[in-house]
Amino acid sequence: MKAAGKEVTIVMIEDDEGHARLIEKNVRRAGVNNEIVPFTNGNAALDFILGADRSGNSNQDRHLLILLDLNLPDMSGIDILEKVKSNPHSKRLPVVILTTTDDEREIQRCYDLGANVYITKPVDYDSFAHAIRQLGLFFAVMQIPGQ
Repeated sequence: MKAAGKEVTIVMIEDDEGHARLIEKNVRRAGVNNEIVPFTNGNAALDFILGADRSGNSNQDRHLLILLDLNLPDMSGIDILEKVKSNPHSKRLPVVILTTTDDEREIQRCYDLGANVYITKPVDYDSFAHAIRQLGLFFAVMQIPGQ
């Protein structure tokens, strides 16, 4: 997966280690070999994405794709989505919501805030693994904009 000829880094924000391992394993099985940078909390992820000053200037030459769980220990994934999409330096970054929440209002809110894809994690292990493999195949053909 490349953007403007550059490698895309996948930022995975997921506090459940089992889910994180499953996501990485099945994205790899789909043939996506991009670097995956994992975070278990929102603040550390935002420091990486927007910089410690949260200006977003650190994104000038980086191409990121964000995999975001909505239920995190320190903040809501909605807050992260809002901060990423409202920053001029990161607003075009693709954000894939990957969560157990299938509340219709939550789904609409995420799309209203600029989420690119919303996927509800299946509870069943095999279904979850299959969904992530499909997501990996999608990543393999997806176009990511330059900043």
